[in-house]
Amino acid sequence: MTVTPITDSRPAPVLEMRADRIVAALDTFRAAFPGVRPFYATKCNTHPGVLRTLHEAGCDFEIASVQEMEALGGIGVRAGDLLFSNPVRAREQTARAAAAGVDRFSVDSTEELGRVADEAPGSRVYARLATFGDDSVVPSEGKFGVDVTGVVRLLLEARDRGLVPYGITFHMGSQSLDPAALLHPLQDVAAAMERLRRAGVRLEMVDLGGGFPAAYDEPVPPLADFGRAAAAGIARLPYPVEVFAEPGRCLVAEAGTFRCRVIGVAERPSGWWAHTNLGVFHGLMEVLESGGELHYPIHDARGTRLRRCYHLTGPTCDSQDTFARDVLLSADLREGDELLIGSAGAYTSVYASRFNGFAPPRVVLV
Repeated sequence: MTVTPITDSRPAPVLEMRADRIVAALDTFRAAFPGVRPFYATKCNTHPGVLRTLHEAGCDFEIASVQEMEALGGIGVRAGDLLFSNPVRAREQTARAAAAGVDRFSVDSTEELGRVADEAPGSRVYARLATFGDDSVVPSEGKFGVDVTGVVRLLLEARDRGLVPYGITFHMGSQSLDPAALLHPLQDVAAAMERLRRAGVRLEMVDLGGGFPAAYDEPVPPLADFGRAAAAGIARLPYPVEVFAEPGRCLVAEAGTFRCRVIGVAERPSGWWAHTNLGVFHGLMEVLESGGELHYPIHDARGTRLRRCYHLTGPTCDSQDTFARDVLLSADLREGDELLIGSAGAYTSVYASRFNGFAPPRVVLV
């Protein structure tokens, strides 16, 4: 691997995002899901350059907060084109979004439906269906969603409260590795649609949610496999609807590379350790969230033929701040050497903090 060293002398690590790879990933998604309209999950990476790249490529956006709405407004995205898919919002979030022009809101409880009816009367609502996400690397399900009966009840209540029963959404779990994870939720969607039709409600939209995987240090199923599973489930819906999806990780993860520096190397009874100026609390939180199952591809710029296993840990005094173990790197790795951490464009910079006073990474669009 040929590596160009960082020329910036500032100490903070850098997350480099490649615009061409973002656009290529969006093209791959569209090819895998013909007829499905992608709404980028804004929370995944909120850098203005990333958002602008996707906007200019014709991608739509899903938000979880008014703050994300305002960031998108700054690059010219109309509020009325957004999906607000966070199923539980503070009342003021709904009110501010509605005032700006957002009129599509996800719900998964009677209480949330009431807040939407109060603060965004006449809006279109889509109910969140519960899934289990057992085959996802970063489990994210269990907090939201209702069963088929709950979906039907919520959307009928929406009609009665002057809202538009618009659609159904679900989420199969982040970094899902099983395309079949789409099939059972779509069967439940079909059942709910049929029951609603018998009650006089015809939906307009089904949202496949997110969870589509990116490649890290191990192969993942191609997006085309997920697209075929989705198409099979969509074909069994009782009538045609618009189909949306909320890809995030699969659009931006592989476009990002962390460039950080070794600040110290030590041999201990537990093995060789390389301490870096980037850690779990400064962008690699998903290592903890996945219980260590998410493995970033990691290389060093020294490139020595003789290799040694290292445990890689961040600069803080917290023992949890270890983001990789038994990684083969140059045996003569030393202070000042550069490490490159690939597939780092998703759920990294957005998690970064100043824990222990260390600077979070800068994000640069290449």
